Amino acid sequence: MGKFQFSALNADGQTVDGTEVAENIGDVHQALLARHLVPIQVKPKRNLLQYELTKKKVPPRDLMHFSRQLSVFFRSGIPVLQALEVISSEMANKEFKLALEDMIERLRAGSTVSAAAALHPEAFPKYYLGILRSAEVTGNLDVVLDQLADYIERDLETRQKITAALLYPAIVMGLAVVTILVLTIFVLPRFQTFFDDFNAKLPLPTRMLVSFSKLSATYGPIVVGIGVMVFVGLVVFGKTDAGREKRDRLILRVPILGNLVSQVIVERFCRIFGSMLTAGVSVPEALAVTSQATNNRVFQAGIAEAREAMMRGDGLAGPLAATGLFPSSANQMFRVGEDTGTFDKQLATAATYLDRELDYSIKRATGFFEPAAILFIGLVVGFVAVALVSAMYGLYNQTSA
Repeated sequence: MGKFQFSALNADGQTVDGTEVAENIGDVHQALLARHLVPIQVKPKRNLLQYELTKKKVPPRDLMHFSRQLSVFFRSGIPVLQALEVISSEMANKEFKLALEDMIERLRAGSTVSAAAALHPEAFPKYYLGILRSAEVTGNLDVVLDQLADYIERDLETRQKITAALLYPAIVMGLAVVTILVLTIFVLPRFQTFFDDFNAKLPLPTRMLVSFSKLSATYGPIVVGIGVMVFVGLVVFGKTDAGREKRDRLILRVPILGNLVSQVIVERFCRIFGSMLTAGVSVPEALAVTSQATNNRVFQAGIAEAREAMMRGDGLAGPLAATGLFPSSANQMFRVGEDTGTFDKQLATAATYLDRELDYSIKRATGFFEPAAILFIGLVVGFVAVALVSAMYGLYNQTSA
């Protein structure tokens, strides 16, 4: 048995925080649902020394394929138990396979699809469960599952775009680091011995390079050790609430990268929030679940403030704009959606617009990072070349004089 911290919504749409003792996260979800509470976030209660570097989680691509397959089965009139048995038998991911097998047993015992899925947060995100619950009530599971698959696919494409944009600069910077290490550890010590044998008077660039080589050889292991300790400390601190908030706030302030991350989060917010409203999820529950799906403490706090203002009767578009986290174009669409009663459609429009803007931002960031990385490695290699050539030239002048 362990302790778990949870945040949930009650019947009035208010957030309830507390602690539950259970065997696992799935049992906590079941206990909350039995008390008519909608889980928003459930996590193990740990001290500073109890943390996980990695968490078991089903890849989004597997969830996307599952959603499409299940939608096809529903549309063909195949019973849900038979559909899950077929999908489970062909599932390659062991974690997901175990989750589906457990869902099948619970469905046989009389559970619903959403209730059985809620016991496996490692496979089904919170927004997914919220939309699934509403789809079961309205009876349009096949349509909603297709929409969920489309969203996950777009989210994966966005991640791939950012990864592809940063891959080339990362490779160039990695090569620069490897070049510096090879020159410092292997090349420069041999040249230094050569220059010492001739008692050569070295120019300033060469002396700087030799001094750097000596410092690296003397203090390199210490610097590496301190770097590892700092990295581990930051990882541990990043697992705490205060650490996550500082990390998320810092990321948003990084030039260029912060703007990209902000655009990704806003686009995700619009997609998920709009999908949940379309599926019939209540606005308070949709906001609470969507805020957690942003995976950023700054946005989570801002959306929570907007939600509280909405519950006080201040509307939603105004409080969202007051957070300062959303671009003016999105705020205008929110206002139009609120005034015309088409908030879900305006959210979909905003998401499409932001997706195009994200493409442009990624291209612009790539256009900046690639020349910067090439310039950096060029300066490093150029400095080393000038230092060695000038030293050889000076040595030649000394010996020929």
